[in-house]
Amino acid sequence: MSSPLMEIHAGNMLIRPWQPADAGPVYQACQDPEIQRWTRVPRPYRPEHAADFVTEMSPKAWAGGSAAPLGVFDQATGELLGSCGLVSIRDGSGEVGYWTAPWARGRGVAVTALRAVALFAFESLGLRRVTWHAYLGNHASRLVALRAGVRVHGRTRVVDGPPPGAFGPANDHRAGDHPAGDHPAGDGPGRGQTAPAWRDAWWGTLVPGEVTGQTPPPYAPGSPAARRAALFAGPQPRLPGLAPLGEADVDALTSACQDPESARWTTIPVPYARADAEFFVRRHAPLVWAAGLGAAYQIVDGRGAYAGSVELTLDERDEASAEIGFLVAPWARGRGHATAAVRTICGWAFDALGLTRIVWRAHVGNEASRRVATKAGFTMEGVQRAGCAQRGERRDAWVGSLLATDPRPR
Repeated sequence: MSSPLMEIHAGNMLIRPWQPADAGPVYQACQDPEIQRWTRVPRPYRPEHAADFVTEMSPKAWAGGSAAPLGVFDQATGELLGSCGLVSIRDGSGEVGYWTAPWARGRGVAVTALRAVALFAFESLGLRRVTWHAYLGNHASRLVALRAGVRVHGRTRVVDGPPPGAFGPANDHRAGDHPAGDHPAGDGPGRGQTAPAWRDAWWGTLVPGEVTGQTPPPYAPGSPAARRAALFAGPQPRLPGLAPLGEADVDALTSACQDPESARWTTIPVPYARADAEFFVRRHAPLVWAAGLGAAYQIVDGRGAYAGSVELTLDERDEASAEIGFLVAPWARGRGHATAAVRTICGWAFDALGLTRIVWRAHVGNEASRRVATKAGFTMEGVQRAGCAQRGERRDAWVGSLLATDPRPR
């Protein structure tokens, strides 16, 4: 497949193969911290990387039929707006990658380009499928993909960094339109310079007939999905009495979870080792936030010290519902920390995430947890038989709920 003298016209944009004169704008765009965050461009990104990409790697990919790298430009002025192309082509399938230049965000570049390139892949190249990946936490890219019709199937692990000499970012993980505009993504030009490492990623597919002409209402600007994408794309916020977990909390978390009462009423591992706390702090809590599945916090006392943990888990089957769980360190019990924490995180969830219902469950007999839930405004609904799993056994559970329309205790 030789590099064609082809052009794709999409709205006010021109999408075409890279040319030598594009090296300068590509170099400028790839100085952007967000492009460097979500793609595998070399760091630092130098002019020679851009020149190599547009003059050698891109033509070679077209000639060998291994990829179809394309630039996105303003049709009237010729200004570089971004990149959207097929970073790999194999066995009737192509992987799409895209980024938006920092000066072109807020104009819907990535969504429009993705739709156009997907149609080009199906109608002109005869591909049967387009695949998409994005590093976990790249909510802008995920929202772009959903708006263009990509079906997101789940999570996988990918290698961060192509093998030496590979074309650009084969299997690169990209971004697109920020929920409030455009956001960069990953068809990163240039050869990677770091050793491969594993990263968590979302993945999805698009097949002929699925490319959207307009943004589906569930992903439109202002929708709950768009609001959540904007929220989870940023750092986890501090809330009154709550703070994101950090390395300094590992020892306190270990001590709290080694308490017999903590083990009796929760699902924590038994025996609980420091390695379990390290996993929770270093991997579980950050990935829950990055994936947009909820938020895990430490409860802090008046001195800012660890007093317990609280976690809100979104229901992946019901975007309006979530479940709450909490644990109070033995040295901090009886001081109202849990009640205050539950009220705070539930209020935040209703306001920031647009939830309708939050569920509380506790093993039957956990009177302390029930008192906290009641004081926080939850209505007891009854007993769910074998409603909770605990270390391989099923236990009956009390169930309560808090609705966005319920009065909020003060």
